[in-house]
Amino acid sequence: MALPTPDLLARIGNTPLVPLRNIGRGLPVPVLVKCEHLNPGGSIKDRIAVAIVDDAEQTGVLAPGSTLVEATAGNTGVGLALVAAVRGYRLVCVMPEKMSVDKRVALAALGARVIVTPNAPPSDPANFRNVAARLAVEHGWFLTDQFRNPANVHAHRTTTGPEILAQTGGRVGAFVAGAGTGGTLTGVGYCLAEAGIQARLVLADPVGSGLADWVETGALGPDGSYAVEGIGGSEVPANLHRALITEAERVTDAESFAMVRRLVREEGLLVGGSSGTNVVAALRVAARGGLDGPVVTVLPDSWDRYRAKPWMAGWEPAA
Repeated sequence: MALPTPDLLARIGNTPLVPLRNIGRGLPVPVLVKCEHLNPGGSIKDRIAVAIVDDAEQTGVLAPGSTLVEATAGNTGVGLALVAAVRGYRLVCVMPEKMSVDKRVALAALGARVIVTPNAPPSDPANFRNVAARLAVEHGWFLTDQFRNPANVHAHRTTTGPEILAQTGGRVGAFVAGAGTGGTLTGVGYCLAEAGIQARLVLADPVGSGLADWVETGALGPDGSYAVEGIGGSEVPANLHRALITEAERVTDAESFAMVRRLVREEGLLVGGSSGTNVVAALRVAARGGLDGPVVTVLPDSWDRYRAKPWMAGWEPAA
């Protein structure tokens, strides 16, 4: 008799933590990157997708065969599409038009219904989060609500954080991450604090986002445009807890995308734009020194969902 085997969702997490041996050479402390792009759905958002659905099932608010709806930059949508496929749900993803066509194509291929909205501010009814909330009410769909759902923070507090502690032997000088929903930075921050680790918690924020100003002053900075997807914003997500964060690093699009190219060609890490943002910030933190342990950051997603974007389409073969 064949032994039962775990389904695909059991393969989420336990991603490698690897040093930047070339890009990080010569720094006072190592820079270690957690390869979240190697999750089954290609991003860190697989973790929260399964955690949110698990929580909804366990609390009885999600009935078999229900429709899930989420406002997503794409990655949470892909994670939810995997969960929906395995567990028999339908999925609707609401995305702002800024997000890559590659993500729309991937979601449609996975069976999700994709609704594209204008790049509207949070106060506008056409904003992707407002549209998702309205559709949930109108149709009786389950709003997974990654920006507010505490299961998001819990996922990183109980999986990502403990994995980092185990992989570093409990020595972390700083943890660096961008914030889309805030779940990664907040969840890992709580985990490190609960373990008694006195690590700096650093927000990596795109220039054009208002979150870095909010970390430093308590007031959101001006709303600008930027091309990096999935992080930053003009509204503070409920899952981003300012009291945990020690500082912020601002990173331009040009710096982020140049770093992605280096990560691909110098480290063999096939990652997307927000990985570049995180690594630029992590390298700055490491270069300043004064840390008792390595700088750890995450590589949130894979390069395959950005092939059509100008910053990647314009890459030329190495000389």
